[in-house]
Amino acid sequence: MDEDMLTDQRRLVELIEAEGWEVTDLELSAYDSPWADEDDPEATVTITARKPYEGESTGDEDDSDDENPFRLK
Repeated sequence: MDEDMLTDQRRLVELIEAEGWEVTDLELSAYDSPWADEDDPEATVTITARKPYEGESTGDEDDSDDENPFRLK
């Protein structure tokens, strides 16, 4: 794997974490593009992150007044 790809990945994580997000999963895939005639590899980065918001529902509250017929109680 190219060191430049790993450096870019780390930079993306730093940017996300600087905004208050917690990175919970990360995947970097390197490959040769099937659409380009060049020999330069490409990369895809998939980042999963979470960020709690104050005052927002956490899903732990009692939903007894919820009328959703698809929700398990």
